[in-house]
Amino acid sequence: MGLDMGISSAVGLVLATLLLGVLIMKLRARLALSRAKHRSLGGHARLSRRIAALVPGYSYDDAHFFCADDATSEVAGRRRAEFERLARLFRTSGARTLEQTAEATPRISDLQFTEAYRVPYQFSRLVKAKLPAASFLASSDGVTVTDLDGNARYDLSGSYGVNLLGYDFYKACMDRGARRVSALGPVLGSYPSLVADNVARLARISGKAEVSFHMSGTEAVMQAVRLARYHTGRSHLVRFCGAYHGWWGDVQPGVGNPVPAHDTYTLADMSEATLDVLRRRTDIACVLVNPLQALHPNLGAPADSTLIHSRPDASVDRAAYGQWLKQLRAVCSERGIVLIFDEVFVGFRLAAGGAQEYFGVDADIVTYGKTVGGGFPVGVVCGHHRFMKRFRDDRPADICFARGTFNSHPYVMAAMNEFLLHLDGPEMRALYRDLDATWDRRTASLNRRLGELGLPLEVAHLSSIWTVCHTQASRYNWMFQYYLRAEGLALSWVGTGRLIFSLNYTDADFEAVAQRFIAAAEAMKRGGWWETGALGTDRAIKRRILREMLGHYVAPWKSGSGRPESHSPNGVVGPGHLSTSREHGSAQTSP
Repeated sequence: MGLDMGISSAVGLVLATLLLGVLIMKLRARLALSRAKHRSLGGHARLSRRIAALVPGYSYDDAHFFCADDATSEVAGRRRAEFERLARLFRTSGARTLEQTAEATPRISDLQFTEAYRVPYQFSRLVKAKLPAASFLASSDGVTVTDLDGNARYDLSGSYGVNLLGYDFYKACMDRGARRVSALGPVLGSYPSLVADNVARLARISGKAEVSFHMSGTEAVMQAVRLARYHTGRSHLVRFCGAYHGWWGDVQPGVGNPVPAHDTYTLADMSEATLDVLRRRTDIACVLVNPLQALHPNLGAPADSTLIHSRPDASVDRAAYGQWLKQLRAVCSERGIVLIFDEVFVGFRLAAGGAQEYFGVDADIVTYGKTVGGGFPVGVVCGHHRFMKRFRDDRPADICFARGTFNSHPYVMAAMNEFLLHLDGPEMRALYRDLDATWDRRTASLNRRLGELGLPLEVAHLSSIWTVCHTQASRYNWMFQYYLRAEGLALSWVGTGRLIFSLNYTDADFEAVAQRFIAAAEAMKRGGWWETGALGTDRAIKRRILREMLGHYVAPWKSGSGRPESHSPNGVVGPGHLSTSREHGSAQTSP
């Protein structure tokens, strides 16, 4: 009996030791994963969703709107006068376009969303009322777009990246392509003959053996990830903090997704800790890379809706990001992880061979979209044979399904063929040869002129993609988008965070934009928006906003109502506003 007890004790000890070892290994893996997350909220998806749900909604009233930084009454008066001037200008010059926008917005969900998020939400109520955005256009020509009132503006929206070569080029692709397949029409299921040429050209461009077509960039990324999971037998994808890969759940695990993503790791870009996680974990199927992140690693696409203070240049140079991608490539190869380049946005904008050629790194799978459709919606997945096959010969019931009614629509395929034919011509080879030098020169020229004039702006760029950097702390940097529009420049709803030039901009066209850019900055400076009052640093601004939020959040409980219900007449619309300047030696409170 004593022997049996001894054996039982020994077995128990061994099992306990094994269990402790497993727990230690799991703890180490968890700690390694935590170290590989970026320190910002964007690197912590679950936490960011919880905090977003707690942020209280409130807005400044007419008086407080112009002195949210404790500016003097004289400065606030200048700002008010400029705000009213811009309101009159937009109202009189774009009456018809604004009228149609106002009529359509209640029926178009997208317009309601974009209108609500053009500026920081505390300012949004008055901006929507006085500076509504006109969202309809009548025509495009060269590098300009024209609204319903006949106002032509230089296009810096880039149609979300679609407009690589100028709208006239895409009109021609669509027209010529339609004529080529008019006899076939919208026959689906079978392919128009020119699909074979598209596939051959895309395979050569991407350096991959197989191609599949989809209806959007989001769908292309979904399929790429599904294939990676299918062929590796692993569950998780890795995306980098701040990177955008479409709006489906697994690649948008934080704010914007109503449910958490369970099979996604959001890790820090350009981080040795991230490489360590990739080396150690056995559940990672793929790593998604959006090469646009070289412009702002670990940050989301910069939008004026979040421009609450300064916006410094966060970009890294081509060599540094290329070196990071090479390290990533080596680790993925070592661990059997599928490396996916999401080139839906930057594909064909950096080089003929896309980001793979530009950074000198070969991915396993590449996704394209936007411009490659020749003006029509499309998504493309290119990959090596071993990653693209959707079934197993030895297990015929084990498939990776992906189909779509419109995936190879004849009109889309024909316009794509027109685009790809042009891409292979001598004109494009010459354009790509000097592309970086052209945009480096143009950007440097504008930055030099801004510096000489003492304007608190500079431009960061990745080729023809720009981010306007605000070098001075101000609560009103977001106003610059309205001055640019007033000077005849067309922007997307994200404002100055993303300006996209088409490659048909001549030096003369660019100079016209540069002059308008400078004129807008000088007008904004005269308007007093960069005279910062008491809140002259990013830290002071963030502290003020935090106090406002806390004041609004706790006010309902203080009042006993338990819910927002009051509008304060003393500077801010919303419950229980607290506006303080204690960090600057004074205090102002409103009930």
